[in-house]
Amino acid sequence: MILKQYNISTGTEGFYNITEQVQSTLAESGIRDGLCVVYCPHTTAAITINENADPDVVHDMLLGLRKAFPDRAEFRHAEGNSSAHLRSSALGNSVTVIASQGRLVLGTWQSIYFCEFDGPRTRKFFVRVSG
Repeated sequence: MILKQYNISTGTEGFYNITEQVQSTLAESGIRDGLCVVYCPHTTAAITINENADPDVVHDMLLGLRKAFPDRAEFRHAEGNSSAHLRSSALGNSVTVIASQGRLVLGTWQSIYFCEFDGPRTRKFFVRVSG
């Protein structure tokens, strides 16, 4: 088993492809078959898996999340980032990916993304590999 922390600097909002860091942790672990858990310990950021081939997908995801969870005058949270909390909760704070023969089992067009909804910030995420 291995647990590794990564730091990431983010902009105001965005999806950051972290697939290489996760694959690197898997390789470093020496585990050929098992599970990789990618975890985000922040309440206004998330982890998700989605398409990596067309950058318009990320654009459309952000647009859809902004429309689904807009800023609203009636929100009470003093920091003014309630919509970021909602977006984070909708996507979730972790994903689990199967590892087989030393490689992440992802679909042809899939990547793992760190999702920022309340930046810019310096964030962290964790990768745990177990076999």
